[in-house]
Amino acid sequence: MFFGRFYHNLDEKGRLTIPARYRDLLLPDGAYVTQGFDPNLMVLPSAVFEALSININQMSITDPTKRLLRRLVFSTADRVEFDRAGRILIPQFLRQAAGLDTTVVVVGAGLYFEIWSPEAWVNQDEQLHDVQANAQRFSSLELTSG
Repeated sequence: MFFGRFYHNLDEKGRLTIPARYRDLLLPDGAYVTQGFDPNLMVLPSAVFEALSININQMSITDPTKRLLRRLVFSTADRVEFDRAGRILIPQFLRQAAGLDTTVVVVGAGLYFEIWSPEAWVNQDEQLHDVQANAQRFSSLELTSG
């Protein structure tokens, strides 16, 4: 499971060193990077991306909202490979879509992890720390620990 947050730098070619504990969860099958639903990127292990793909491909192509989801996920997806230094190359169009420059925030999200610009993450983190809003926002989710 992906958890925690890390601050890393992109090199001049757009390569990002992935935290070792995350790499261990992605090897040997690799991963896919795609545009997120927020101003971020999502990196999904191959098995998670394939399950998502099956789910999306079973949706009706006559529904315009489902076609938009299909385009969002598949047109922005790219298979990533690790180099010997544990880095992945993030395509330029995805770096632009998420507003990534030199420093990024790598954030665990359970079955996958996200890559944020520090500026976008500050906004997200402020929402996460709004205790009153969280109590109201999450009250209908019926969260249990067992």
